[in-house]
Amino acid sequence: MEDSLKVAIVHDWLNQIGGAEGVLETLVHMFPGAPVYTSIYWRDGMPPAYRRWDIRTTWMDRLPGIYQNHQPYVLLYPWAFGGLQLNGYDLVISNKSAFCLGIKTSPATRHLCYCLTPTRFVWEFDAYVDREQAGGTAQRLVRPFLGRLQHWERTAADRVDDFVAISREIQTRIRRLYNRESEIIYPPVNTSRFVPDPEGECDDYFLIVSRLVPYKRIDLAVRAFTELGLPLWIGGQGRDRASLEAIAGPNVRFLGRVPDSELGGLMARCRAFVFPGLEDFGITPVEAMAAGRPVIAYAGGGALDSVAEEKTGVFFHEQTPESLVEAVHRFERMDFDPTVIRRRAEGFSTGVFEAKLRAFIQERVTG
Repeated sequence: MEDSLKVAIVHDWLNQIGGAEGVLETLVHMFPGAPVYTSIYWRDGMPPAYRRWDIRTTWMDRLPGIYQNHQPYVLLYPWAFGGLQLNGYDLVISNKSAFCLGIKTSPATRHLCYCLTPTRFVWEFDAYVDREQAGGTAQRLVRPFLGRLQHWERTAADRVDDFVAISREIQTRIRRLYNRESEIIYPPVNTSRFVPDPEGECDDYFLIVSRLVPYKRIDLAVRAFTELGLPLWIGGQGRDRASLEAIAGPNVRFLGRVPDSELGGLMARCRAFVFPGLEDFGITPVEAMAAGRPVIAYAGGGALDSVAEEKTGVFFHEQTPESLVEAVHRFERMDFDPTVIRRRAEGFSTGVFEAKLRAFIQERVTG
């Protein structure tokens, strides 16, 4: 079906690796040869495989220092993407967490926005600058323009033909902020990288793998497990590490960055994976479930889509150490079947994503 379509892909920026880039890689695999339009491309800072792609940048790619620090240029992105007129395509897919939904198309082109989130910088400014530690100068510069940025994004959203959301949380935001309906197709997770322990055994530790930054709320887990006295292993780096180590008891172990080659085994051998933050979706809980391990998660955001209460994990309902402690006590009284947990994770696999997106395109573009 899509072999006969002329497709273009749009992505906000290519200077860092995260969940958005995982989606992009799957889209490029689905539509080989489709050009990728983006604001900037740091060739030397991105995976070598990207050099085989047809990547087309805007004039912003020539701005000084933008690869290492793209946020100070935030007021220019609407201008750059708004100047992209993508004619001659049957389908344009914008893989959007920021401003790339602002591209323009001809009436004959279908614009599908795969929405990772409405732009946090625009709609949750104070929380965003706190999360990213944006400087005071940048805050004073941008704040007067927030109303205009919100108007620009609503206008850009009106031009989109179809919205696809990554979770119920994002579907709700799209409805509230854009007044648009959307289909949910969960983002692709490479579940084949993770397998349950062949003996169905686990070691005596709970696990977190995360960037150590404030909004991930690793502090909740450190305080809760220090009180419980149960072993908690934390993989990952970030600016919060020193402050977390300062409040951690001797039962909390900081692993630093975990190599990809070791992550699967670490997941498969933990008692449970702990997910204390509020995320739009959250890839790591699904990876843990693919390894057959249950998840103890905050009951909010994408975890409500991926974790099945009392079947693949348990929820705590307040972001407090006390609530997490209570959830751990409940968890210890329960039994979980790794086969059931693994089966749940397979519903979020890359193959499922591809099949659902192809079916959606078939219905909306070629049907």
